[in-house]
Amino acid sequence: MNPVRKKRLFIVLAILAGVGIAVTLALSALQQNINLFYTPTQIAAGEAPEGTRIRAGGLVEEGSVKRDADALNVAFRVTDGKESVTIQYQGILPDLFREGQGIVALGRVNADGVLVADEVLAKHDENYMPPEVAQALEQSGMMKHYEAGKAPGVTQ
Repeated sequence: MNPVRKKRLFIVLAILAGVGIAVTLALSALQQNINLFYTPTQIAAGEAPEGTRIRAGGLVEEGSVKRDADALNVAFRVTDGKESVTIQYQGILPDLFREGQGIVALGRVNADGVLVADEVLAKHDENYMPPEVAQALEQSGMMKHYEAGKAPGVTQ
């Protein structure tokens, strides 16, 4: 093989190897930052991976919010109409957080099936609901109750 062609071949192979390594690293980083949404039913069934950061959402159950008197620890239950899951959060909850409200929490499920959240998001006006929560409520048949303000165990 001609030395010039050999040199070009090595350059092309080096470029292809570099691009392959860059794509592999980018996909690896993206995979680690993905946050999949799980409903309370899926979490209760054990479908949510333990220790992996996920998003979970639903309606905050009436009477389930328990605040620690001397710290910023809060525990509450979220439901999709079929199942409920406990969420523990340390920090200041959003101003619009209340019982009967649709929320999305980001965190990790522990061995007890409790979601330890590091972020809680609440809907920001009367007409908005996170799309994942709306879809979960529609699938469970709770959306009509939510819209009518008569959800079992949840009040507006």
